[in-house]
Order: sequence, then structure tokens, then C-alpha cells
Amino acid sequence: MTEEEYDYNTIKEVGKASFEALQHAKSLVKAGKSMLSTAEEIEKFMKDKGFECAFPVNLSVNTWAAHYTPTADDKTVFTENDVVKVDIGARKGSYLGDCALTVDLGGKHSKLVEASEKALESAISMVKAGRKVCEIGREVENIAKEAGFNPIRNLGGHGIERDDLHASIFIPNYDNGDNTELEEGQVIAIETFITDGSGYVHDGDVVQIFQLHGPMTLRSQDSRKVLDYVEKAYSTNPFAMRWLIKEFKSEFTVKKAINEMYNTGGLEAYPVLIERTGGTVTQTEKEMIVEKDSCTVITK
Repeated sequence: MTEEEYDYNTIKEVGKASFEALQHAKSLVKAGKSMLSTAEEIEKFMKDKGFECAFPVNLSVNTWAAHYTPTADDKTVFTENDVVKVDIGARKGSYLGDCALTVDLGGKHSKLVEASEKALESAISMVKAGRKVCEIGREVENIAKEAGFNPIRNLGGHGIERDDLHASIFIPNYDNGDNTELEEGQVIAIETFITDGSGYVHDGDVVQIFQLHGPMTLRSQDSRKVLDYVEKAYSTNPFAMRWLIKEFKSEFTVKKAINEMYNTGGLEAYPVLIERTGGTVTQTEKEMIVEKDSCTVITK
């Protein structure tokens, strides 16, 4: 991407806001604290700073690797043994942030957390224009294996473009043989998922995050009102069901609209991702701009 195609000052601003929100989130995750209030406080923090949310706050616990955001009436609290993945991003216009960390409330999985953090930092040190993504994945896998763990093979990092959080390129957590090379000026997120399980995730039954996928025609007037709101408020960025319930004051109306949108094929759902063998998962993520000989991390 060129300066004409991408405002790098704005994406750096968004990256900084995302990182500040992530650090604030880290201070909020405590045993006995409500998941719902935690998510709402993090999202409010970003809005008070003048940013929207690039996607709903993810608070995925233990064997859940990603994509859990609280329900509108969530009564769940963090427990003293939870391993909590906090994945968040700020948004300014079409520019998107993305970063994550793991909070080990019980202190029993420190080596697993450390492996994810070490793998990320080592992967970042390899980033430069021309670097093959499989080489980055190989480095992540080597560090995970050296620590006695496995990388999550069907999750990884990604490119980030305007209004597109998962764009253009996939950056694996193992050597998948993909010789795609990073390009100068590209904005990417490297996302290391490490587990003491088998190293694969599958879709769970819980779905609270959605994203408009294409044009659709809805029969119900109430559903059309929900769709109009989503298009104006979130465009093609992910949104939470609880956000819509708060706006429309009716869980029935929102669920009916989501079902109708999904059945037309115009809505993408993001189910919670669960480690296949019940392993605990840790996650660490940073966003960066690829440069000729290195990169600039912007979520710092």
C-alpha cells in the first residue's frame, strides 16, 4: 500500500488507542468480576477516547480460544483459575486496530502464557518485506514445541486493510508451506495461539458475534430496521448481539432479525472457537506495518 492508499498516521493513532485499551482491560480482569461489565467498561474506554470498536471485545476463557463476547444478560464472572484471552481493537473511520493478551488469574499456566508471548516477539523480529509467511509460522511452532506445547494450526495472524480486519494474507502459527511474501507497507497482525492440547480448534455452539457479508432483502419490517441500523452503525465490521439488544430493547426482535439475515446468506456468524481436545489456550497479538528491513509495531 502507498501513502495515497493508506493513512499511516491514522492507523498508528488507532494502534496506540487499541494498546491503551488493552492495558486498561488487563487491569479489569479479576476473579469475581463480571464478564459483561468488563467488556462494557473496555468498550466505553475506547469510546471515551474518541474511537469506536473494531469488533466486540473478546473474553475467551480456558479452552475457548476466541470469539466469545458476553451476552446481553451474561451473569458469568471470572474465576481464580481462569486463563482469559482479551482480544480488542479500536476503530477510527475505516481504520482498524487489533491486539490481544492473556491473563492467567490462577498463575498455573505461566509457561503457556510465556510461550505465546515469546513466540510473538520472535515472530515480530522476523517481519520484513519479502519474508515468507511459512517462515514466521515455523518460528512460532519451534518456540511452542521447545516449551512443550503446540501452536493452534487452524488459527493465525492476518492482513488488515480499511474496513477489513482479516484481509489479504494469512500468517500461520506453523510451517504450512505457504511461500507468500510480506510486502512493504502492508499492515498485519501476528497472532500466536499456543495450547497444551492437540493444537486445533473447532466451532462451538455459542454465537454472539456477527458481520454483514453481502446484500440482502428482508421480509419483516422490524428486521429491516435492524439491518438499516447495522449498516449505518457498523458497516461491514463485526458487531455483538448485545449491542443490538441494547439499542432495540427487544431480544426477540434482534434474534428474529439475525436469523432472517443469516438465512438469506448475507450475514456471517463467528461461533466461539474451542480447543478440540480440551486444552487450555493462550493468545498474544500485535499489529504492525511491514517495512523494507523490519517492521513498526503500532499497538504499543
